[in-house]
Amino acid sequence: MATPIKITLIGATGSIGKIILNALIAHPNFAVTVLSRQDSPATTLPSGITVHKTDYSSASLETLLRGQDVLISAVGAGAFPEQQKFIDAAIRAGVKRFIPSEFSTSSQDDEVLKILPMFQQKRDVINYLKEKEKEGLSWTGIATSGLFDWGLTAGFLGFDLKEHTALIWDGGVTRFTLTNEKQLGDSVASVILHPEETKNRFVYVASVELTQKEALETLEDVTGVKWTVTDTTTETQISEGFAKLGEGKIEGAFALVRATAFGNTPGLKVNYVRDEELANELLGLKMENLRESIERVVKADSN
Repeated sequence: MATPIKITLIGATGSIGKIILNALIAHPNFAVTVLSRQDSPATTLPSGITVHKTDYSSASLETLLRGQDVLISAVGAGAFPEQQKFIDAAIRAGVKRFIPSEFSTSSQDDEVLKILPMFQQKRDVINYLKEKEKEGLSWTGIATSGLFDWGLTAGFLGFDLKEHTALIWDGGVTRFTLTNEKQLGDSVASVILHPEETKNRFVYVASVELTQKEALETLEDVTGVKWTVTDTTTETQISEGFAKLGEGKIEGAFALVRATAFGNTPGLKVNYVRDEELANELLGLKMENLRESIERVVKADSN
């Protein structure tokens, strides 16, 4: 029997962390540990994993990471800078691989940072990891762009499944890629299983390649309803996003995230099939059918 790969996950109860955790526990050769704040409320986690409470001090992290092979960070925006502390503790503990909290549009895209300046904190983490390579800790950044199935269900992508309304940007003709939840989790697991091929680099993954117009036409066909469309532009969404963010409204940040995923800003790399070196084949992942993905979401939403 192969020696288990020991993996520690920080941020397991967040929306992205839950997806990653479900993928990890599906692999029999992964021994999964979750780190949780000492003062966090009790949360039900799947059986078969170890949970350690910590104050996230450097000493506590180093102790809990000893003997671990991989550390995955799925922390939210408020904790992006904290990852440098995780990295230092991982190095002292002898961890081999660190997977930072990317799992969105790429922090390596300059146009993304212009639209979403908070992602500079993500890039700072990557730069810090590059500096620490010589100390024995390798890393992998995973860029997924936005989540397609979750985004449809939650209305985050501008499609309201209940009201049959759609907010369409720039005529809906910009071609972009998004990733389904399961594919995101599978990409993390596959990176761990391909340590040399994914060492000290970014990998770009995708589930569907689409335009908003194609998504709308498919949604209308699947639901059998003519949807009500409101038109907007990338420029308008970015302007309004910054204005709302300046007023302390979180929806402003959401608009900017969408702008990095499917806006038509010149130079923005939104289609990972065309604009980047897609890692799907390397990681054993397949592109998925747009209609099948939409049918699955619509069916689940109607139940």
